[in-house]
Amino acid sequence: MKRDTIFYELFQEFPNIFFELIGETNAKPDIYNFKSQEIKRRGFRLDGIFVPPKGNRNQPTYFLEVQCYKDLKFYIRFLTSIILFFNQYPPYSSDWYAIVIFDTHKNDVSCPGYLSALEQAHVKRFYLSDMGDDAYQSLGLGILKLIVEGKRKAKNSAKQLVDKARLELTNKAAQETFLELIESIVINKYPKLSREEVQEMLTLNLIRGTRYYQELKEELKEEITAEVEKKVKAEAKEEVKLDTAARLLQRGISPQEVAAILELDIEAVNNIANAQS
Repeated sequence: MKRDTIFYELFQEFPNIFFELIGETNAKPDIYNFKSQEIKRRGFRLDGIFVPPKGNRNQPTYFLEVQCYKDLKFYIRFLTSIILFFNQYPPYSSDWYAIVIFDTHKNDVSCPGYLSALEQAHVKRFYLSDMGDDAYQSLGLGILKLIVEGKRKAKNSAKQLVDKARLELTNKAAQETFLELIESIVINKYPKLSREEVQEMLTLNLIRGTRYYQELKEELKEEITAEVEKKVKAEAKEEVKLDTAARLLQRGISPQEVAAILELDIEAVNNIANAQS
């Protein structure tokens, strides 16, 4: 998953994170419609726009651009796209801001002098690399910090966010979406790892309900079915499940997770775990 896709999905599902980042604590994220906007001219596209509802001119429009590489013509392109947007679509509010999220300072460039009036009045920059570890005290800022976190700290930081999400997100659908985004960021950070290595990393704190969890469960079911077919006997299914449980426990998966994945009695799994220890 590319970084721009991660940002789009993140702000699409959790618009409050955007407003927390820019410090607009009194904003009303739920009234905004977030979308990506094509401009009817070749080469112009806006990463995202937070558009207030029609008739609500008191709330500003936010144009968002995520920039993770150096582009010397960035500000020309971004501000031109906004002006073209106003030419093609009637603005819903009189005020607007051009929000730029940089991964690091090194990817920022100078804004041309002839655009300085627009820059001073409307452009706001945010650098994810400036975030300290205190960002992880917030789910929203923490997941943004995770995107630019170094590999040495990413695994532990991801586990911290997973635990925090399970405690704070009471809506199951929102929790699973947030956990899937964490999962996507972690996988994106380690593109050279094999699937087995990624699984080993994630099963340190297995994320129930996510795509990864479901894929693992389906793979194990297929493995068990294949083994049972080889052995033919009806009682073989339980035997194969117990053998698989022993292998998963050795890989560090908790007895509770093993019991849930294999649909085994927790007491049987605990007996295997005790025998191994």
